[in-house]
Amino acid sequence: MGSFVYVIFGSIAQVSIGPTSLMAILTLQFTSHLSVQFVIALAFLAGVVELLMGIFKLGFLVNFISSPVTSAFTTATSIIVIGAQMRNLLGIPKGMFKSYKDIPAMFEKIRPGDATLGLTCIAVLLCLRQLSYLNFSPKRQVIKKVLWYISISRNAIVVCIASFMAFHWVQSESEAAVPFRLNAKVNSSVPTFKLPPFSIDFNDMTYGFVDICSELGSAIIVVPLVAVLANVAIAKAFAKDGNLDATQEMFAMGLCNIFGSFFSAMPTCGAFTRSAVSNASGVRTPMAGIYSGTMVLFALGLFTKYFQYIPKSTLSAVLISAVLFMTDFKIVFDLWKNNKRDLLGWIGCFIASILYGVQGGLMVGILISMLFILLQLGSPDVQVNIKESEGIPYIHVSPDTDVFYTGIDHLRIQTKTACLSYDFKYTVVINASKFTQFDYTSISIVKTLAKELAEKNVILILQYMDEEAQKVLGGIENITFCDDIIPLGYLLAQKSRNSDHVQIKM
Repeated sequence: MGSFVYVIFGSIAQVSIGPTSLMAILTLQFTSHLSVQFVIALAFLAGVVELLMGIFKLGFLVNFISSPVTSAFTTATSIIVIGAQMRNLLGIPKGMFKSYKDIPAMFEKIRPGDATLGLTCIAVLLCLRQLSYLNFSPKRQVIKKVLWYISISRNAIVVCIASFMAFHWVQSESEAAVPFRLNAKVNSSVPTFKLPPFSIDFNDMTYGFVDICSELGSAIIVVPLVAVLANVAIAKAFAKDGNLDATQEMFAMGLCNIFGSFFSAMPTCGAFTRSAVSNASGVRTPMAGIYSGTMVLFALGLFTKYFQYIPKSTLSAVLISAVLFMTDFKIVFDLWKNNKRDLLGWIGCFIASILYGVQGGLMVGILISMLFILLQLGSPDVQVNIKESEGIPYIHVSPDTDVFYTGIDHLRIQTKTACLSYDFKYTVVINASKFTQFDYTSISIVKTLAKELAEKNVILILQYMDEEAQKVLGGIENITFCDDIIPLGYLLAQKSRNSDHVQIKM
Protein backbone atom coordinates (compact mmCIF):
# COMPACT_ATOMS: atom_id res chain seq x y z
CA MET A 1 0.00 0.00 0.00
CA GLY A 2 2.91 2.34 0.66
CA SER A 3 4.04 1.95 -2.95
CA PHE A 4 0.56 2.71 -4.29
CA VAL A 5 -0.22 5.65 -1.99
CA TYR A 6 3.18 7.33 -2.47
CA VAL A 7 2.47 7.48 -6.22
CA ILE A 8 -0.25 10.07 -5.50
CA PHE A 9 1.11 11.98 -2.50
CA GLY A 10 4.90 11.48 -2.67
CA SER A 11 7.26 14.12 -4.04
CA ILE A 12 10.49 12.20 -4.78
CA ALA A 13 10.50 9.80 -7.73
CA GLN A 14 13.15 7.42 -6.42
CA VAL A 15 11.79 6.89 -2.90
CA SER A 16 10.51 3.33 -2.37
CA ILE A 17 8.07 2.96 0.53
CA GLY A 18 7.67 -0.35 2.36
CA PRO A 19 8.99 -2.49 5.22
CA THR A 20 12.64 -1.81 6.10
CA SER A 21 15.23 -3.30 8.42
CA LEU A 22 15.10 -0.18 10.61
CA MET A 23 11.31 -0.26 10.95
CA ALA A 24 11.36 -4.02 11.57
CA ILE A 25 13.84 -3.72 14.43
CA LEU A 26 12.01 -0.78 16.02
CA THR A 27 8.70 -2.60 15.75
CA LEU A 28 10.25 -5.74 17.22
CA GLN A 29 11.64 -3.87 20.20
CA PHE A 30 8.22 -2.49 21.10
CA THR A 31 5.97 -5.42 20.19
CA SER A 32 8.04 -8.63 20.56
CA HIS A 33 6.04 -9.57 23.69
CA LEU A 34 2.69 -8.74 22.07
CA SER A 35 0.50 -10.21 19.33
CA VAL A 36 0.69 -9.22 15.68
CA GLN A 37 -2.49 -7.15 16.12
CA PHE A 38 -0.46 -4.62 18.11
CA VAL A 39 1.91 -4.27 15.13
CA ILE A 40 -1.00 -3.37 12.86
CA ALA A 41 -2.33 -0.93 15.46
CA LEU A 42 1.15 0.63 15.69
CA ALA A 43 1.19 1.13 11.92
CA PHE A 44 -2.13 2.99 12.12
CA LEU A 45 -1.10 5.15 15.10
CA ALA A 46 2.28 5.95 13.54
CA GLY A 47 0.49 7.01 10.37
CA VAL A 48 -1.84 9.27 12.33
CA VAL A 49 1.10 10.96 14.08
CA GLU A 50 2.94 11.45 10.75
CA LEU A 51 -0.20 12.79 9.11
CA LEU A 52 -0.72 15.29 11.94
CA MET A 53 2.91 16.38 11.63
CA GLY A 54 2.28 17.05 7.96
CA ILE A 55 -1.06 18.84 8.51
CA PHE A 56 0.48 21.16 11.12
CA LYS A 57 3.52 21.74 8.87
CA LEU A 58 6.09 20.43 11.34
CA GLY A 59 8.65 19.53 8.71
CA PHE A 60 11.04 22.10 10.16
CA LEU A 61 11.39 19.96 13.31
CA VAL A 62 13.59 17.53 11.40
CA ASN A 63 16.25 20.26 11.16
CA PHE A 64 16.65 20.27 14.95
CA ILE A 65 18.06 16.72 14.93
CA SER A 66 21.72 17.02 14.04
CA SER A 67 23.57 14.74 11.62
CA PRO A 68 25.86 13.31 14.37
CA VAL A 69 22.79 12.28 16.40
CA THR A 70 21.24 10.62 13.36
CA SER A 71 24.55 8.83 12.69
CA ALA A 72 24.83 7.62 16.29
CA PHE A 73 21.23 6.43 16.29
CA THR A 74 21.70 4.52 13.02
CA THR A 75 25.00 2.98 14.17
CA ALA A 76 23.57 1.86 17.52
CA THR A 77 20.48 0.44 15.81
CA SER A 78 22.70 -1.52 13.41
CA ILE A 79 24.69 -3.01 16.29
CA ILE A 80 21.47 -3.96 18.08
CA VAL A 81 20.25 -5.62 14.87
CA ILE A 82 23.47 -7.59 14.50
CA GLY A 83 23.36 -8.71 18.13
CA ALA A 84 19.71 -9.75 17.85
CA GLN A 85 20.36 -11.78 14.69
CA MET A 86 23.37 -13.70 16.00
CA ARG A 87 21.07 -16.26 17.63
CA ASN A 88 19.42 -17.28 14.36
CA LEU A 89 22.68 -16.96 12.46
CA LEU A 90 24.40 -19.51 14.72
CA GLY A 91 21.36 -21.66 15.47
CA ILE A 92 21.35 -20.87 19.21
CA PRO A 93 18.05 -21.88 20.90
CA LYS A 94 15.67 -19.11 21.91
CA GLY A 95 15.98 -17.85 25.50
CA MET A 96 19.62 -18.85 25.92
CA PHE A 97 21.05 -15.36 26.34
CA LYS A 98 19.63 -13.70 29.43
CA SER A 99 22.82 -12.14 30.82
CA TYR A 100 26.48 -11.88 29.93
CA LYS A 101 27.16 -14.91 32.13
CA ASP A 102 25.37 -17.04 29.51
CA ILE A 103 27.91 -16.26 26.76
CA PRO A 104 30.15 -19.35 27.40
CA ALA A 105 27.09 -21.62 27.42
CA MET A 106 25.86 -20.04 24.18
CA PHE A 107 28.94 -21.19 22.26
CA GLU A 108 28.26 -24.74 23.36
CA LYS A 109 24.75 -24.54 21.86
CA ILE A 110 25.84 -23.37 18.38
CA ARG A 111 24.42 -25.58 15.63
CA PRO A 112 27.19 -26.31 13.07
CA GLY A 113 24.73 -26.47 10.17
CA ASP A 114 23.17 -23.04 10.88
CA ALA A 115 26.51 -21.42 11.66
CA THR A 116 28.17 -22.77 8.51
CA LEU A 117 25.31 -21.72 6.25
CA GLY A 118 24.93 -18.32 7.90
CA LEU A 119 28.61 -17.38 7.80
CA THR A 120 28.91 -18.64 4.22
CA CYS A 121 25.93 -16.50 3.18
CA ILE A 122 27.52 -13.42 4.77
CA ALA A 123 30.79 -14.08 2.91
CA VAL A 124 28.95 -14.53 -0.41
CA LEU A 125 26.85 -11.40 0.15
CA LEU A 126 29.92 -9.29 0.90
CA CYS A 127 31.69 -10.63 -2.19
CA LEU A 128 28.68 -10.00 -4.44
CA ARG A 129 28.42 -6.48 -3.03
CA GLN A 130 31.90 -5.70 -4.37
CA LEU A 131 30.92 -6.59 -7.94
CA SER A 132 29.25 -3.19 -8.40
CA TYR A 133 32.56 -1.44 -7.66
CA LEU A 134 34.58 -3.20 -10.38
CA ASN A 135 35.82 -0.97 -13.20
CA PHE A 136 35.89 -2.03 -16.83
CA SER A 137 36.98 -0.41 -20.06
CA PRO A 138 34.31 1.36 -22.14
CA LYS A 139 34.17 -1.67 -24.47
CA ARG A 140 33.11 -3.92 -21.60
CA GLN A 141 30.28 -1.85 -20.17
CA VAL A 142 27.84 -4.68 -20.85
CA ILE A 143 29.80 -6.91 -18.45
CA LYS A 144 29.85 -4.14 -15.89
CA LYS A 145 26.07 -3.73 -16.10
CA VAL A 146 25.48 -7.49 -15.76
CA LEU A 147 27.70 -7.62 -12.67
CA TRP A 148 25.90 -4.57 -11.29
CA TYR A 149 22.54 -6.31 -11.63
CA ILE A 150 23.97 -9.40 -9.92
CA SER A 151 25.33 -7.20 -7.12
CA ILE A 152 22.05 -5.40 -6.39
CA SER A 153 20.17 -8.72 -6.58
CA ARG A 154 22.53 -10.44 -4.13
CA ASN A 155 19.94 -10.80 -1.35
CA ALA A 156 17.46 -12.53 -3.64
CA ILE A 157 20.17 -14.71 -5.17
CA VAL A 158 21.46 -15.96 -1.82
CA VAL A 159 17.96 -16.55 -0.42
CA CYS A 160 16.87 -18.44 -3.56
CA ILE A 161 19.96 -20.68 -3.60
CA ALA A 162 19.70 -21.49 0.12
CA SER A 163 15.94 -22.13 -0.20
CA PHE A 164 16.47 -24.40 -3.21
CA MET A 165 19.00 -26.41 -1.20
CA ALA A 166 16.52 -26.79 1.66
CA PHE A 167 13.65 -27.66 -0.72
CA HIS A 168 15.74 -30.34 -2.46
CA TRP A 169 16.80 -31.72 0.94
CA VAL A 170 13.22 -31.95 2.17
CA GLN A 171 11.96 -33.55 -1.06
CA SER A 172 14.74 -36.12 -1.29
CA GLU A 173 14.86 -37.04 2.42
CA SER A 174 12.74 -35.24 5.06
CA GLU A 175 12.46 -31.94 6.86
CA ALA A 176 14.08 -33.47 9.96
CA ALA A 177 17.16 -34.32 7.89
CA VAL A 178 17.87 -30.68 7.04
CA PRO A 179 20.93 -29.60 9.12
CA PHE A 180 19.69 -26.04 9.58
CA ARG A 181 16.46 -24.53 10.85
CA LEU A 182 13.85 -23.38 8.33
CA ASN A 183 11.37 -20.55 8.36
CA ALA A 184 7.80 -20.99 9.54
CA LYS A 185 4.94 -21.59 7.10
CA VAL A 186 3.30 -18.52 5.61
CA ASN A 187 -0.29 -18.52 4.38
CA SER A 188 -0.60 -17.82 0.66
CA SER A 189 -3.13 -15.03 0.25
CA VAL A 190 -3.44 -11.32 -0.43
CA PRO A 191 -4.40 -9.36 2.74
CA THR A 192 -8.01 -8.27 2.70
CA PHE A 193 -9.35 -4.83 3.52
CA LYS A 194 -10.43 -4.44 7.15
CA LEU A 195 -10.24 -1.83 9.86
CA PRO A 196 -7.12 -1.80 12.04
CA PRO A 197 -7.72 -3.33 15.48
CA PHE A 198 -9.13 -0.89 18.01
CA SER A 199 -9.80 -3.73 20.48
CA ILE A 200 -7.44 -6.68 20.95
CA ASP A 201 -7.87 -9.93 22.89
CA PHE A 202 -4.48 -11.11 24.09
CA ASN A 203 -3.35 -13.29 27.03
CA ASP A 204 -6.90 -13.60 28.35
CA MET A 205 -7.25 -9.82 28.42
CA THR A 206 -9.20 -7.39 26.28
CA TYR A 207 -7.31 -4.24 25.30
CA GLY A 208 -9.38 -1.20 24.36
CA PHE A 209 -8.01 1.60 22.19
CA VAL A 210 -6.65 3.50 25.20
CA ASP A 211 -5.09 0.29 26.56
CA ILE A 212 -3.43 -0.36 23.19
CA CYS A 213 -1.93 3.14 23.20
CA SER A 214 -0.75 2.66 26.78
CA GLU A 215 0.83 -0.71 25.95
CA LEU A 216 2.65 0.65 22.92
CA GLY A 217 3.81 3.69 24.93
CA SER A 218 6.64 5.72 23.42
CA ALA A 219 6.54 3.61 20.23
CA ILE A 220 3.68 5.83 19.03
CA ILE A 221 6.12 8.78 18.91
CA VAL A 222 9.50 7.09 18.30
CA VAL A 223 8.46 4.89 15.34
CA PRO A 224 6.92 7.72 13.25
CA LEU A 225 9.74 10.10 14.17
CA VAL A 226 12.41 7.63 13.04
CA ALA A 227 10.38 6.82 9.92
CA VAL A 228 10.23 10.51 9.02
CA LEU A 229 13.96 10.95 9.67
CA ALA A 230 14.81 7.97 7.45
CA ASN A 231 12.44 9.09 4.71
CA VAL A 232 13.67 12.69 4.73
CA ALA A 233 17.31 11.50 4.66
CA ILE A 234 16.61 9.35 1.59
CA ALA A 235 14.55 12.06 -0.07
CA LYS A 236 17.35 14.61 0.45
CA ALA A 237 19.79 12.26 -1.27
CA PHE A 238 17.67 12.05 -4.42
CA ALA A 239 15.82 15.39 -4.46
CA LYS A 240 16.60 17.54 -7.48
CA ASP A 241 18.75 20.55 -6.61
CA GLY A 242 18.42 19.56 -2.94
CA ASN A 243 14.85 20.93 -2.82
CA LEU A 244 12.70 18.93 -0.43
CA ASP A 245 9.35 19.57 1.20
CA ALA A 246 9.70 17.66 4.49
CA THR A 247 6.13 18.53 5.43
CA GLN A 248 4.79 16.91 2.25
CA GLU A 249 6.89 13.81 2.96
CA MET A 250 5.38 13.60 6.46
CA PHE A 251 1.90 13.88 4.97
CA ALA A 252 2.63 11.15 2.41
CA MET A 253 4.21 8.85 5.02
CA GLY A 254 1.19 9.23 7.27
CA LEU A 255 -1.23 8.22 4.53
CA CYS A 256 1.01 5.28 3.53
CA ASN A 257 0.92 3.86 7.06
CA ILE A 258 -2.77 4.57 7.65
CA PHE A 259 -3.86 2.88 4.41
CA GLY A 260 -1.36 0.09 5.05
CA SER A 261 -2.91 -0.66 8.43
CA PHE A 262 -6.22 -1.37 6.64
CA PHE A 263 -4.41 -4.26 4.91
CA SER A 264 -2.61 -5.62 8.03
CA ALA A 265 0.70 -3.88 7.26
CA MET A 266 3.55 -3.18 9.65
CA PRO A 267 4.96 0.39 9.98
CA THR A 268 6.78 1.42 6.81
CA CYS A 269 9.09 4.13 5.51
CA GLY A 270 11.49 4.76 2.64
CA ALA A 271 14.17 2.13 2.01
CA PHE A 272 17.77 3.17 1.24
CA THR A 273 18.62 0.13 -0.89
CA ARG A 274 15.40 -0.02 -2.88
CA SER A 275 15.52 3.74 -3.50
CA ALA A 276 19.12 3.47 -4.73
CA VAL A 277 18.11 0.67 -7.12
CA SER A 278 15.22 2.80 -8.39
CA ASN A 279 17.58 5.71 -8.99
CA ALA A 280 20.12 3.52 -10.78
CA SER A 281 17.35 2.01 -12.88
CA GLY A 282 16.42 5.41 -14.26
CA VAL A 283 13.13 5.99 -12.43
CA ARG A 284 11.63 9.37 -13.37
CA THR A 285 8.36 9.59 -11.40
CA PRO A 286 6.77 8.03 -8.29
CA MET A 287 4.62 6.01 -10.72
CA ALA A 288 7.29 3.28 -10.42
CA GLY A 289 5.64 2.36 -7.10
CA ILE A 290 2.76 0.78 -9.01
CA TYR A 291 5.09 -1.79 -10.54
CA SER A 292 6.90 -2.66 -7.30
CA GLY A 293 3.61 -2.84 -5.37
CA THR A 294 2.08 -5.14 -8.02
CA MET A 295 5.10 -7.46 -7.84
CA VAL A 296 4.69 -7.73 -4.06
CA LEU A 297 1.03 -8.70 -4.51
CA PHE A 298 2.03 -11.42 -6.99
CA ALA A 299 4.58 -12.74 -4.48
CA LEU A 300 1.99 -12.80 -1.68
CA GLY A 301 -0.49 -14.64 -3.84
CA LEU A 302 1.76 -17.15 -5.60
CA PHE A 303 5.06 -17.72 -3.80
CA THR A 304 4.41 -17.70 -0.04
CA LYS A 305 4.11 -21.50 0.08
CA TYR A 306 7.83 -21.62 -0.71
CA PHE A 307 8.82 -19.20 2.10
CA GLN A 308 8.87 -22.09 4.59
CA TYR A 309 12.01 -23.41 2.89
CA ILE A 310 14.03 -20.26 3.59
CA PRO A 311 16.70 -21.05 6.25
CA LYS A 312 16.59 -18.73 9.28
CA SER A 313 20.37 -18.35 9.25
CA THR A 314 20.18 -17.08 5.65
CA LEU A 315 17.65 -14.41 6.59
CA SER A 316 19.88 -13.34 9.50
CA ALA A 317 22.88 -13.20 7.16
CA VAL A 318 20.95 -10.95 4.75
CA LEU A 319 19.93 -8.62 7.57
CA ILE A 320 23.39 -8.48 9.15
CA SER A 321 25.04 -7.80 5.78
CA ALA A 322 22.54 -5.00 5.12
CA VAL A 323 22.98 -3.13 8.40
CA LEU A 324 26.74 -3.75 8.64
CA PHE A 325 27.34 -0.83 6.28
CA MET A 326 24.93 1.44 8.13
CA THR A 327 27.42 1.73 10.99
CA ASP A 328 29.50 4.89 10.92
CA PHE A 329 32.43 5.03 13.32
CA LYS A 330 34.57 7.15 11.02
CA ILE A 331 32.51 10.18 12.01
CA VAL A 332 33.90 9.88 15.56
CA PHE A 333 37.42 10.74 14.36
CA ASP A 334 36.13 13.57 12.18
CA LEU A 335 34.17 15.07 15.07
CA TRP A 336 37.16 14.71 17.41
CA LYS A 337 39.21 16.87 15.03
CA ASN A 338 36.54 19.39 14.06
CA ASN A 339 33.73 19.63 16.60
CA LYS A 340 33.93 18.09 20.05
CA ARG A 341 30.48 19.37 20.97
CA ASP A 342 28.90 17.24 18.24
CA LEU A 343 31.13 14.35 19.34
CA LEU A 344 29.55 14.54 22.80
CA GLY A 345 26.11 14.33 21.19
CA TRP A 346 27.17 11.30 19.13
CA ILE A 347 28.60 9.46 22.14
CA GLY A 348 25.61 10.29 24.35
CA CYS A 349 23.09 9.09 21.77
CA PHE A 350 25.09 5.94 20.98
CA ILE A 351 25.60 4.84 24.59
CA ALA A 352 21.99 5.59 25.55
CA SER A 353 20.73 3.60 22.54
CA ILE A 354 22.82 0.58 23.48
CA LEU A 355 21.95 0.68 27.19
CA TYR A 356 18.34 1.87 27.15
CA GLY A 357 17.09 1.06 23.66
CA VAL A 358 16.83 3.12 20.51
CA GLN A 359 13.94 5.21 21.81
CA GLY A 360 15.99 6.32 24.84
CA GLY A 361 19.02 6.99 22.67
CA LEU A 362 17.05 9.12 20.25
CA MET A 363 15.58 11.19 23.06
CA VAL A 364 19.01 11.70 24.63
CA GLY A 365 20.47 12.70 21.26
CA ILE A 366 17.69 15.23 20.64
CA LEU A 367 18.06 16.70 24.13
CA ILE A 368 21.83 17.09 23.70
CA SER A 369 21.33 18.77 20.31
CA MET A 370 18.76 21.15 21.77
CA LEU A 371 21.06 21.91 24.71
CA PHE A 372 23.86 22.94 22.35
CA ILE A 373 21.43 25.13 20.42
CA LEU A 374 20.40 26.87 23.65
CA LEU A 375 24.06 27.33 24.65
CA GLN A 376 24.81 28.82 21.24
CA LEU A 377 21.85 31.16 21.49
CA GLY A 378 22.92 32.27 24.97
CA SER A 379 26.62 32.70 24.15
CA PRO A 380 27.07 33.61 20.47
CA ASP A 381 30.62 33.84 19.16
CA VAL A 382 31.72 37.49 19.09
CA GLN A 383 34.80 38.93 17.38
CA VAL A 384 36.26 42.01 19.11
CA ASN A 385 39.04 43.90 17.30
CA ILE A 386 40.69 47.32 17.21
CA LYS A 387 40.20 48.87 13.77
CA GLU A 388 40.91 52.26 12.24
CA SER A 389 38.94 54.56 9.94
CA GLU A 390 40.06 57.99 8.74
CA GLY A 391 43.05 57.60 11.05
CA ILE A 392 40.82 57.16 14.10
CA PRO A 393 40.93 53.85 16.02
CA TYR A 394 37.79 52.24 17.39
CA ILE A 395 36.65 48.99 19.00
CA HIS A 396 34.80 46.86 16.47
CA VAL A 397 32.39 44.25 17.87
CA SER A 398 31.02 41.74 15.36
CA PRO A 399 29.02 38.56 16.17
CA ASP A 400 29.79 35.52 13.99
CA THR A 401 26.27 34.09 14.25
CA ASP A 402 22.74 35.43 14.51
CA VAL A 403 22.08 37.15 17.84
CA PHE A 404 18.68 36.63 19.43
CA TYR A 405 17.50 38.27 22.65
CA THR A 406 19.12 35.37 24.55
CA GLY A 407 22.58 36.42 23.37
CA ILE A 408 22.34 40.21 23.55
CA ASP A 409 23.49 40.35 27.16
CA HIS A 410 26.49 38.16 26.31
CA LEU A 411 27.41 40.66 23.59
CA ARG A 412 27.02 43.54 26.09
CA ILE A 413 29.41 41.85 28.51
CA GLN A 414 31.97 41.18 25.73
CA THR A 415 31.77 44.82 24.68
CA LYS A 416 32.27 46.17 28.21
CA THR A 417 35.19 43.78 28.76
CA ALA A 418 36.89 45.08 25.62
CA CYS A 419 36.30 48.71 26.65
CA LEU A 420 37.74 47.98 30.10
CA SER A 421 40.87 46.43 28.63
CA TYR A 422 41.48 49.68 26.67
CA ASP A 423 40.58 51.95 29.61
CA PHE A 424 37.40 53.19 27.86
CA LYS A 425 39.48 55.29 25.44
CA TYR A 426 37.92 54.17 22.13
CA THR A 427 34.57 54.60 20.44
CA VAL A 428 32.59 51.34 20.17
CA VAL A 429 31.17 50.20 16.81
CA ILE A 430 28.87 47.16 16.90
CA ASN A 431 27.99 45.31 13.70
CA ALA A 432 24.22 44.92 14.16
CA SER A 433 23.55 43.07 10.89
CA LYS A 434 23.26 39.76 12.77
CA PHE A 435 20.68 41.05 15.27
CA THR A 436 17.58 38.89 14.85
CA GLN A 437 14.07 39.48 16.19
CA PHE A 438 15.01 42.75 17.89
CA ASP A 439 12.38 42.59 20.64
CA TYR A 440 11.78 44.41 23.93
CA THR A 441 14.51 42.44 25.77
CA SER A 442 17.08 43.31 23.09
CA ILE A 443 16.10 46.97 23.13
CA SER A 444 16.38 47.15 26.93
CA ILE A 445 19.87 45.62 26.96
CA VAL A 446 21.13 47.91 24.16
CA LYS A 447 19.76 50.89 26.09
CA THR A 448 21.59 49.69 29.20
CA LEU A 449 24.85 49.32 27.25
CA ALA A 450 24.51 52.80 25.76
CA LYS A 451 23.92 54.27 29.23
CA GLU A 452 26.92 52.38 30.74
CA LEU A 453 29.23 53.59 27.96
CA ALA A 454 27.92 57.17 28.26
CA GLU A 455 28.94 57.16 31.93
CA LYS A 456 32.50 56.45 30.75
CA ASN A 457 32.27 59.04 27.97
CA VAL A 458 32.41 56.31 25.29
CA ILE A 459 30.36 56.72 22.10
CA LEU A 460 28.27 53.77 20.83
CA ILE A 461 27.72 53.40 17.08
CA LEU A 462 25.43 50.68 15.70
CA GLN A 463 26.43 49.71 12.17
CA TYR A 464 24.03 48.11 9.63
CA MET A 465 21.14 48.25 12.08
CA ASP A 466 17.71 47.34 10.68
CA GLU A 467 15.57 50.37 9.81
CA GLU A 468 12.69 49.29 12.03
CA ALA A 469 15.05 48.92 14.99
CA GLN A 470 16.56 52.34 14.23
CA LYS A 471 13.13 53.92 14.62
CA VAL A 472 12.79 52.38 18.09
CA LEU A 473 16.31 53.29 19.24
CA GLY A 474 16.55 56.60 17.39
CA GLY A 475 15.77 58.85 20.34
CA ILE A 476 18.12 57.21 22.82
CA GLU A 477 21.09 59.22 23.98
CA ASN A 478 24.60 58.02 23.04
CA ILE A 479 23.42 55.78 20.15
CA THR A 480 24.35 56.66 16.57
CA PHE A 481 23.71 54.70 13.38
CA CYS A 482 25.82 54.24 10.25
CA ASP A 483 26.15 51.85 7.32
CA ASP A 484 29.38 51.49 5.35
CA ILE A 485 32.98 52.32 6.25
CA ILE A 486 33.30 55.85 4.74
CA PRO A 487 30.37 57.36 6.66
CA LEU A 488 31.74 55.58 9.71
CA GLY A 489 35.09 57.36 9.36
CA TYR A 490 33.36 60.71 8.92
CA LEU A 491 31.12 59.98 11.90
CA LEU A 492 34.10 59.03 14.06
CA ALA A 493 35.87 62.26 13.12
CA GLN A 494 32.80 64.31 14.00
CA LYS A 495 32.31 62.49 17.30
CA SER A 496 36.02 62.83 18.08
CA ARG A 497 35.94 66.59 17.69
CA ASN A 498 32.86 66.84 19.88
CA SER A 499 34.19 64.44 22.52
CA ASP A 500 36.18 65.37 25.59
CA HIS A 501 38.17 62.11 25.73
CA VAL A 502 41.53 61.78 23.99
CA GLN A 503 41.84 59.41 21.00
CA ILE A 504 45.00 57.30 21.13
CA LYS A 505 46.73 56.57 17.82
CA MET A 506 47.36 52.91 16.86
